[in-house]
Amino acid sequence: MSTASIQMKLANPAPLGLAGFALTTWLLSMINAGWFSGDSMGLVLACALAYGGTAQAIAGVMELPRGNTFGATAFLSYGAFWWSLALFIVFFHGKVPAAFIGWYLFLWGVFTFYMWLATFRSPRVLQFIFLALWITFLLLAGGEWTGSLALRMAGGYGGLLTAVLAFYLSGADVINEVYQRKVLPIGEARTFSRHAVTL
Repeated sequence: MSTASIQMKLANPAPLGLAGFALTTWLLSMINAGWFSGDSMGLVLACALAYGGTAQAIAGVMELPRGNTFGATAFLSYGAFWWSLALFIVFFHGKVPAAFIGWYLFLWGVFTFYMWLATFRSPRVLQFIFLALWITFLLLAGGEWTGSLALRMAGGYGGLLTAVLAFYLSGADVINEVYQRKVLPIGEARTFSRHAVTL
């Protein structure tokens, strides 16, 4: 009696993680860009906990059995970012000096910068996401350090651009997989070895 081998195909968690990141980033960035006031923050917090935080962290955990160090690090870290930001705003807003908040944002920019360096063998859209994001963090940090509304608004627009790019890559991953062809181009990077870094 022969037994048929069972092959399990692991789902790609990247579209989920990217969508959770993109949607929450867009909502917060509309406030930072001055489109809406801080009165809209409640919905951002709810989304940060449920989608940007939890769903993105789940995507990070799903990357672990796939052996994707980059994806796991990115999704778990930014999921934790949204949780930490939501907890800060709910419990500690107004109790922490702006200069310290600036350091919080700056250090996230440092993390994002070296993650950006790790995308150079990945699709161009992913490279642009991390490029726009670390610049966004630096602008927002500068806004906290200097009290500059212009820097904060610039950071808001940087966040909006980041969200658009992340939404695009999320959509491209889903649509291209469903149709089994490249419906939406993502700018395949040149590969210098057989092992390219992917998200």
